[in-house]
Order: sequence, then C-alpha cells, then structure tokens
Amino acid sequence: MSLSFDRRSFLASALVSPDVIRRKVALFDLNMQSKVSRKPMPDSSNIPLTSHHRIEADGVHVFYREAGPADAPVILLLHGFPTSSFQYRELIPRLADRYRVIAPDLPGFGFTEVPAERGYQYTFDGLARTIFAFTEVLKLTRYAMYVFDYGAPTGFRLALMAPERVTAIVSQNGNAYQEGLGDAWQPIQRYWREPSLEHRNAIRGGLTLEGMRQEYSAGIPDPTLIKPEGYTLDAALLARPGNVDIQLDLFLDYANNVKLYPKFQEYFRAAQPPLLAVWGKFDPYFVPAGAEAFQKDIPSAIVNFLPTGHFALETHLEEIVITMRQFLREHHQRNNA
Repeated sequence: MSLSFDRRSFLASALVSPDVIRRKVALFDLNMQSKVSRKPMPDSSNIPLTSHHRIEADGVHVFYREAGPADAPVILLLHGFPTSSFQYRELIPRLADRYRVIAPDLPGFGFTEVPAERGYQYTFDGLARTIFAFTEVLKLTRYAMYVFDYGAPTGFRLALMAPERVTAIVSQNGNAYQEGLGDAWQPIQRYWREPSLEHRNAIRGGLTLEGMRQEYSAGIPDPTLIKPEGYTLDAALLARPGNVDIQLDLFLDYANNVKLYPKFQEYFRAAQPPLLAVWGKFDPYFVPAGAEAFQKDIPSAIVNFLPTGHFALETHLEEIVITMRQFLREHHQRNNA
C-alpha cells in the first residue's frame, strides 16, 4: 500500500480547526488564571546573567546554559524535540535569583557536539547516559528537574539511575503514561510497528522549517504569539548533515520509552517525588490524560492545565514561572523545616 504523508497533513489530522480551539478556550475554566497573577517577579530589576559553557562528558562536548548562585539548590532543565536549551532562554533568568539553573543541549540537538569517532548511538538510553555523566562532571548530587517532551524519558531515566538525587519534578508536557499519547503519534507508532524505509521517509518529509513552524503552532489558539526565533533555529540545526537521520533514529527508539513507562511509574510510587505537572491542555502529542495520570502513582502531585498547546513556554511563560516558583519554594521549605 502506498503511503503519502508530510508533517503538515500529520498535524492537520491531529488538530481541530482554529475556530473550534478558540471556542474551547472560551469554555476553558479560567478560574485557574485568576489564581495565577501576572505580577512581575521580585527583584526583576536585577535579572541574573546566563553564562554559556561546554564540557566533555561521556566523550561528548556538551553545551549548556547556567545562571544563579553556585551554592543554590539546582534545577536541571531538560528540553525536548525539536528544541535545545535555547527554549529556556527566558525561563532561566526568572528562576536564577533563588536557584542554580542548568540547561544542557542533548546529543543531536542544539550546540552539543558529538565527535564522529565516538560512534554515538542515538537512543534515549544513550542520551540519559550522557546527561548522567554530565551531572557527574558538574558534581550535581541533588537537583530538581524540569522535563519537557524528550526531556521526560531522559530525566526519568536519571531518576531510575539515582533516585536519591531528585528533589522534585516539574513536568511540562513530559509524558510517562500510555494514556498520555495523543492521536498525533499515529504515524510514528506505525513506524514502530513497521520500521520500513517508506514509513521512515514519510516522517522525514516533515522535518523542515515549515514542519517546525507547524510543530510550534499545534494546539495554540493564537499562533501569532509564537516568536519565529525558536523554530527557525531548530530548523537550521536540523538541516545539518546527518541530523535528520539522528531524529528519525530517536523517533524509532521512542517505542522503548513506552516500554519503560511501567518502570517510571514504579519509581513514582516508590519514591513519591514532589511533582508538578503543568500542561498545555490542547497539546495533540501529550494529551491531558497523561498529566492526570501522575496522580495515580503520586497522589500529592499537582496538575495545572493551561489553555495552550505543546510549547506552553512560548505562550504562558509567566504563568509557568509563578506556579513553578511557588511549588519549588513550598517543597524547599518543607525539606528544611
């Protein structure tokens, strides 16, 4: 059977019309918004500077962004597809007055460089090993994690490796449950079932500048809020020789994340980490059921929905910052009571 597919048709099949989304927003429970003030962050006149570094870990030259006092509690920001630590450029200084904030680029993304002689295997196990080695080099023995998209299976593997290091988890559309997989995954799930060249090339067609623009706009009621810098940089980095095939390898390997979901859930039940799920409600990839499912294993988990899509930071940065700072402050106070 012939297969005709590009990223735009993939997204179109997963999304409702903009008018329907706008009606959903109008009906969305805005009581949540009344609880989230848009007041500026304290001491906003003294915004911490972000520095940029490279270190070698696991034979990889890992690029990362850092801000905040060296002796402050650590927050590790783990990005997703198709992004890099650049997606956290505005979040980092809004947290760095109280925390040491560190955001690495995963191998295959951003400005992290993998030497050809390293023979790197682009799997989620491989990404997690590299980021774990990165935390070892920086001597990060205790940290909260902010996980988004690919950052979730990467970060949850870190938790399996060293559960005692994880002080809290903020999951922003970072899934760990079968019920959280939206219909937009269907073409990739077909690739899992039958990893043929035909199915691989069907997904390849969407890994373009227009495909990235569509990724960022999916589920966003007002796409004009999306700044072009993020998806334009992502597309430029994707266009590097060999990078599209790296991404296709990771799409295929994502099936192994789903197989690990029960292990992640076992960790949640055993460790009971403080967890905040802050979620774009109209995300076609990781749907609201994935956020709500955390409460099955962590009854104290906080679930907060926002009227936006997958890339919630692009439209609701301030709401996420305020909710996250309150969550981390309360957790830190309890730990030090």
